[in-house]
Amino acid sequence: MTKQRIAIIGGGMTGLSAALYLQKEIENNKIDAEYVLYESSSRLGGRIQTDYTDGFIIEQGPDSFLARKTSMTELANDIGLGDDLVDNHSGSFILHQHKLYPMPEGAVMGIPTQWMPFIKTGLFSPKGKARAAFDLVLPRTTKDGEDQSLGHFFRKRLGNEVVDHLIEPLLSGIYAGNIDNLSLQATFPQFQQMESKYRSLIFGMKTSMAKRGSASPATKGDKPKGMFLTYRSGLQSMVDRLEDKLSTEQVKKDHALVRIEKVDERYRLVFQDGTDDIVDQVLLTTPHQHAYSLFKEHDFVAPLGNIPATSVATVALAYPKEAIKKDIDGTGFVVSKKTNYTITACTWTHKKWVHSAPEGYALLRAYVGKANDDAIVDESDEEILNKVKSDLDHIMKIEGDPIFYRIKRWKESMPQYEVNHLKKLQSVREGLSKEYPGVKLVGASYNGIGLPDCIDQGKKAVSELVNK
Repeated sequence: MTKQRIAIIGGGMTGLSAALYLQKEIENNKIDAEYVLYESSSRLGGRIQTDYTDGFIIEQGPDSFLARKTSMTELANDIGLGDDLVDNHSGSFILHQHKLYPMPEGAVMGIPTQWMPFIKTGLFSPKGKARAAFDLVLPRTTKDGEDQSLGHFFRKRLGNEVVDHLIEPLLSGIYAGNIDNLSLQATFPQFQQMESKYRSLIFGMKTSMAKRGSASPATKGDKPKGMFLTYRSGLQSMVDRLEDKLSTEQVKKDHALVRIEKVDERYRLVFQDGTDDIVDQVLLTTPHQHAYSLFKEHDFVAPLGNIPATSVATVALAYPKEAIKKDIDGTGFVVSKKTNYTITACTWTHKKWVHSAPEGYALLRAYVGKANDDAIVDESDEEILNKVKSDLDHIMKIEGDPIFYRIKRWKESMPQYEVNHLKKLQSVREGLSKEYPGVKLVGASYNGIGLPDCIDQGKKAVSELVNK
């Protein structure tokens, strides 16, 4: 049998992890194949971009990943960077009606697991707190197999106040989306499973936390670990190490795929520079907009053309610490939907990640752009900077201009997993399997946008190739 040729399209987190694990399977003789990774730009890493300026480590895309999702930690160990992982310092706030409220202790994704902090917080009215407590007695609200929006689900269980003041800014920030449109099954299916098992979200979360705590007891005096991890040398260090691990001959940058043609049971890939390649399998890890452009003449791909995507921008500002007149003990805040600010969140990066700024300096990272309201991203650097500075000055009393700043726009970069996303995706994949059985869709547009989610998708795609 002739050796298979496998093309991986896209050098972001999904494509890089797929290439790494496929290369290992080939080296271990688990699959008789050769691979090639094609990337449209002159660099690998996709949305991972780290700026190194004067001792500052500035993430212009994602800055970390959830520690409980272990695939990123496993990858770090696989490439010899496990010792470079650091966890975050914690202490976040909600900005509501021009005031910062500490995140209620014990609130997990906005679901209370401790009563006293929830009762004492000024973030909710007595009526809002009482409404949330109804979760303990309400019957199950979801039918098996039924999808609904995150907002609809949480409003039924915990009421509008808790959703609008706490859950919405926490969860919508992850997707830069509107939780009243986002799919429960595609984003946080564990909450639907929790309701199915325990009926009450509060009781279910408390029980889950207790089981997790008893499974890994903390040593007396240990500092509680943060929920997130990153690399001490920046996420770019991981991309650079991955590139070093991959065979140079198998990585081709500046190759933008513009067409896929069937040639008997194989595929001809045509690139923007006029070159082509004949392959047996294609892992298409690029965003859904690109996948749609390749197959748009087919009806089965129509749902991909209808997936909305939000534009966002990160705005990093470096200051001397003394410029911040209202220093707050914490690592940042998210902004309540009901609050009239341009920014959607701000990380006090020098506090969340102490390695990110030189001694005596502060690094702030603000976010702008949200679902159905992302026009700010198209404005000039000066306009964005002025609006961000004005917002931050209201909250933190900052004196003077930043030493320097970095603005990074990500146009239509945040796919919106709207209700029934998974069903629509299944129909696309079924159609693709019939017409182009060797082409697979994987990546952030489909089954999870976090870095570990992308790694999981890349590994799964490789496993399916090996076990075919």
